[in-house]
Amino acid sequence: MGKISTRDARARRHRRVRGKVHGTADRPRLSVSRSNLRIYAQLIDDDRGHTVAAAGSHEAPLKGLAKGPAATEVGKLIAERGKAAGVSSVVFDRGGYLYHGRVKALADGAREGGLEF
Repeated sequence: MGKISTRDARARRHRRVRGKVHGTADRPRLSVSRSNLRIYAQLIDDDRGHTVAAAGSHEAPLKGLAKGPAATEVGKLIAERGKAAGVSSVVFDRGGYLYHGRVKALADGAREGGLEF
């Protein structure tokens, strides 16, 4: 049997996490997606299959920032947009990524912005 690729290992971890994490209208799922250059976050109501709010480091005010500080700002931005949509508490879905670095920075930024998880 061949070695499992990094991408396959992450997908496997993500499937395992998604089996346990479910967003509702009262407490949507804060889903994190990461690429080499950008980081994105969504607040998702899994009951309806509806995205409540979204933010990403590709947006104009965050474009010039380095990856770490941009992740923190995306967290603050998603918290602000979540508050505007009436969300104060979320469940965190790290998307199979390690809770470290940019993923942790985004989570800390969202907590600073006022989201509870």
